Amino acid sequence: MMQAFPSFDNPAVAAAYESFPQPEREGLLALRDLIFATAAETPGVGPLEECLKWGQPAYLTPQTGSGSTIRLGLPKQGGFALYTNCRTTLIPDFRSLFPDDFQYEGNRAVHFKEAAPLPLDPLRLLIRSALTYHLK
Repeated sequence: MMQAFPSFDNPAVAAAYESFPQPEREGLLALRDLIFATAAETPGVGPLEECLKWGQPAYLTPQTGSGSTIRLGLPKQGGFALYTNCRTTLIPDFRSLFPDDFQYEGNRAVHFKEAAPLPLDPLRLLIRSALTYHLK
């Protein structure tokens, strides 16, 4: 069974993570942990709601309305990805700061390879920007 922090409140979300192949699951769980940790240390975000959107784990800020939805999933090209709403400026803004550090999918996602370590500091910035997008 997976070890995750925090524990899963939604059995459908837990099942979605269980369905991911092992190397991608580890990366996605690391992103999940980073999302919850960043939310906890960011004023104005409030508690997160973890649910499924389009069959993918999704993270929302329903109490404060501070953020834009973050989703985690598997792109067709392999690896795993963090998705944002393509109608926001989140990915374009992030790409302007880190043009060569990440593999991008248009205005909607950042892709990762299973074996590569996650660059936590830049990702915290992206996650914080998403979780506070509507506070601007």
